[in-house]
Amino acid sequence: MANPTATLETSLGTITVELFTDVMPETAGNFIKLAKSGFYDGLHFHRVINNFMIQFGCPYSKDPNSGRAGTGNGPDGCIQDEHPDNAKISNQPGTLSMANTGAPNSGSCQFFINTRDNSYLDWFSPGPSKHPVFGKVTEGMDVVQKIESTPTDRGDRPKTPVQMVKVTINE
Repeated sequence: MANPTATLETSLGTITVELFTDVMPETAGNFIKLAKSGFYDGLHFHRVINNFMIQFGCPYSKDPNSGRAGTGNGPDGCIQDEHPDNAKISNQPGTLSMANTGAPNSGSCQFFINTRDNSYLDWFSPGPSKHPVFGKVTEGMDVVQKIESTPTDRGDRPKTPVQMVKVTINE
C-alpha cells in the first residue's frame, strides 16, 4: 500500500509531500491527524533560515507577528520520539522533519522542511539534535525555495508573512 500524500497550499504556491506512514507511523500519523482536523490551516511559517530550513506548525503563528510563534504545542501535547532502525532517513534537502526543543519526546505539531543537507540533525548521528524525518517533498521544491529566500527579521521570521492556507491529506 502506498504512503499517503499531503498537499500544502501556501500563499507562495503549492507543495506536495509523501508521508512515511510505513516506517514512521506515529510521527507521520500525528501530522495527518492534525492536518485532517484543520489545525495547520491559516498558520504562518514562523522560522525561515536561508540555506538551512523552513519551519511551520506553531498554533501561535496564526498571528504572524505573535511573539509566542515557535513556542506552541498541538492540542494533544508532545508525542514520543520515533527512532526505528528500519527508518534511518537522513535530513536531506526536501525532507520533512519533526521539530522539537532538543529534549527527548518534545516534538508535537511543528515541523521543518530541510533545504540543504542537515545530516547532523539525524536522530541516528552523534550530537545533541535528534530530528526524525517523516516525509519528503515530491513536488514544489521551487515553492520551498521561494519561502526559504523570503527576507526575514533578526528572529528568522519572514518580514512578509507566508501563510499555510490549507493542508489536505490525500489517502
